[in-house]
Amino acid sequence: MASANMPTTTVTPDQDAILAEVFIAAPSERVFAALTDPHQMLQWWGQKGMYRCTQFHTDVRPGGEWRCEGVNDNGQPFRLGGEYLQVDPPALLVYTWVASWTGDLKTTVRWELEPASGGTQVRMRHSGFAVRPEAVHEHAHGWQLVLGWMQAFVETGATVDTRG
Repeated sequence: MASANMPTTTVTPDQDAILAEVFIAAPSERVFAALTDPHQMLQWWGQKGMYRCTQFHTDVRPGGEWRCEGVNDNGQPFRLGGEYLQVDPPALLVYTWVASWTGDLKTTVRWELEPASGGTQVRMRHSGFAVRPEAVHEHAHGWQLVLGWMQAFVETGATVDTRG
């Protein structure tokens, strides 16, 4: 059964970071796999009518790289990627984030997965926007969607192709 808990996102007062949180009714190991396995990420990261990732590559170790390529709804290509900074399965994942649509802005994404009764409390912090605060709000909206997609995939198997 799907969780009734919806993802929440807030922007810090200094406009530097996005704080996001969601409860996922699954063990931390399952959530960590959804965040790091490129086959799974291709299934859930994106939405019809918005954008879709077509390739994911992950080398999940400190110093390893990750990258995603995809197309938006207008057929325009995009890229994002970075480097893993900290990897402590299934509790912590930290990596840099550089997206083609924000130029050379390099930010940091930190996932904390905490076992909770009946599942995992997921906390995400995406920071480094102080130099480009206009980008923080666009990303905040995006992360709310991403956490919801991941939650639906892990809890019910919903994918880019099956989500309504």
